[in-house]
Order: sequence, then structure tokens, then C-alpha cells
Amino acid sequence: MNPSQQMVLPPINDPSIHEQVDRLARRYLDASGLGMELMHAIGGSAEGLLDRLPGFVKARLDRITRAALNRAFTTASGSRRVIRDRGEWFNRMTATVSGAAGGIGGFAGALIELPLTITLLLRAMLDIAAEHGLDPDSDEVRMECLRIFAAAGPMTDDDGAEVALLAARLSITGQTVQGLISRVAPKLSVSMGQKLAAQAAPIFGAVVGASINYTYTRYYQELARVHFGLMRLSRETGLPHEALVEALRLASERQKP
Repeated sequence: MNPSQQMVLPPINDPSIHEQVDRLARRYLDASGLGMELMHAIGGSAEGLLDRLPGFVKARLDRITRAALNRAFTTASGSRRVIRDRGEWFNRMTATVSGAAGGIGGFAGALIELPLTITLLLRAMLDIAAEHGLDPDSDEVRMECLRIFAAAGPMTDDDGAEVALLAARLSITGQTVQGLISRVAPKLSVSMGQKLAAQAAPIFGAVVGASINYTYTRYYQELARVHFGLMRLSRETGLPHEALVEALRLASERQKP
């Protein structure tokens, strides 16, 4: 696309909208700091964690993550009909308990617990979507959840996962939920692989698993509030979502320490 064909986004002149975007930018930047907290808690590096995984698990991790994502939407949506939204702390504590339970059994327990973690993270996102007045059962919201998952997680230092670039990269006309799952699963599998490796030690893995799941849930909840906050703001103001994403990118750059 040459410069004359590029889309020109309208300026956002309303100070109240700028204020809301600035708040979302602060929330996004705060979420980015959770990775350092997590790595300090478990010790070591993200790259070193992946080296601990058995070869047969590395080879299957993408497929395991893809299958977990496919099932997670049905399970998470079903759970919302049985257990209504109890708030973000309830979701964090549920995920924390799940991580501890998986870690008690060491690597085998963590592997069994991985699909449940993905479902709990997704449930936390859907609750936030509903809180923002969006339909958690819609394809629009489900695709946005996958874009959030594409940020990989707090243990991955990936500058390319910034919200603005992520939204631009994945918001493709005609994209489907299944298509996004295929694109997101390889990236999410790296994050889940780090989690599995960190929980490999029985008993001690329970503490690590609880810490990881708590931090992951906080991280994805914060990103969900950014993503769904932009979606709600677009609906309320009539401004294009792309313009608000660009405003968020600029606000994030201004606020970086």
C-alpha cells in the first residue's frame, strides 16, 4: 500500500476521550510490569524455562494449546450460565487454586491443569467484556479475547505485542474465530510451555503454579480492560476503533518511564 492509499484516521479532539484513553494506557503499561514480578517470584529466565521441557511435550505443545483454546470457549461460556460473574478477585483466586493443584503433581499435574487454566483465563476475559456492555457470546468478543491471548503472557518480553500493533496486525477483514485460533495458538503455547516448566517440581510446583496463575490472570484481566474499554469507547463515541488504538499507542509512548 503506497502513502496515498493509507487510511487517514480522524483526530480525537475531545479532552474527555483523551482522559479515558490515558487511563487505559496507564493500565496497559502497568500490566507490562507483571512479568518482572512473576520472574522474580519463580527465579530464572523465560528462555531457560522452555529448555526444561521434554522434547515430546515441545513437539505437541502447539496442538495441545490449540485444542484447549477450541474447548475453552464452550466451557467458559457454559460456566457463565451456571456461575454468574463473581468479580475479578473470584476469577483470580479460582485460577490461583487451580495452579496450586496442578503444581502439586509436578509436571504431569501441570500438563493436566493447562487446559483448565486457559478456560479460567478466558472466563475472566468474558466477564470483563460483559461488564463493558458487550455480548460475551458474540464472535466479535471471542475474537478480541484471542487477540488478548496473542499478547503471549507476562513471562514473554515481546515488544511486537503492544496493543496498537497487535490490534492492527490481527484485525483482518474476513478473519474467523477458527482462523485466529490457528494464528494465536503457537504464540500462546510458548507462554504455556514456560508455565509448565516452572511447575515441574512436585510440591514446590504448587507454590509456583499458584503464583503464575495469579499473575497471568491479573495480566490478562488488565489487557481485557484495555481492549474492551476501547471497544466500548468506540461504540459510545462513534469514533473508529483504529483511531482509538492509535491514540492509545501515542498515550502509551508518552507515559513510558
